[in-house]
Amino acid sequence: MKGDKLVIKEGHIRASKGIMKILLQQIEESHGRFIISVAGESGSGKSEIASVISDMLSKEGIGNLILQQDDYFVYPPRTNAEMRKNDIGHVGAKEVRLDLLDENLRGVTDLKNEIEKPLVIFEEDRIDKETIDLKDVRVVIVEGTYTTILKNVTKHVFIDRNYKDTRDVRKQRAREEQDEFLEKILEIEHGIISLHKRKTDIIVTKDYEVSENYGEGN
Repeated sequence: MKGDKLVIKEGHIRASKGIMKILLQQIEESHGRFIISVAGESGSGKSEIASVISDMLSKEGIGNLILQQDDYFVYPPRTNAEMRKNDIGHVGAKEVRLDLLDENLRGVTDLKNEIEKPLVIFEEDRIDKETIDLKDVRVVIVEGTYTTILKNVTKHVFIDRNYKDTRDVRKQRAREEQDEFLEKILEIEHGIISLHKRKTDIIVTKDYEVSENYGEGN
């Protein structure tokens, strides 16, 4: 999403190193393309960790790209925010074109040379399109709140920080007004996203420690 700002901190780097320690050999030994999802609640560090993993892969000579769930929202950011105010029941996975995102990921695993995807222009509150060149891509990192439930993913990563843990980060980011209504939205999202934790392969704790998940769903 154009207009997104990242603030990478030591915890994001430490978590990314832990994820790479688990996945690098699997990526190197894999046939075809490898897809990693990075999920978690608002402000948990999804974009930052995805960015650091991307840099680490590049240093290993592994071509990669990041896909952001935010580009797949049905409506652009400010329009979607207004729809939430009109009906808080609008909040949830149905706000996102997860079917299209999964279709694009299928194109990745089918070794297509390119995919066409939506592109959100945050400042202009509109959704454009862009064509992504996949010819030199071995790994795709897809990040977003609901990416754990995507089907065409090799390994799922979940950042286990809830909306209360991330309050300070969200204030610094200043993307949305931090008010009572937003807290209600984040509480709804928490109820949905927290259920996805058991479906993941790798968990990042609130202190950015990393472990493999051998629980239900794995």
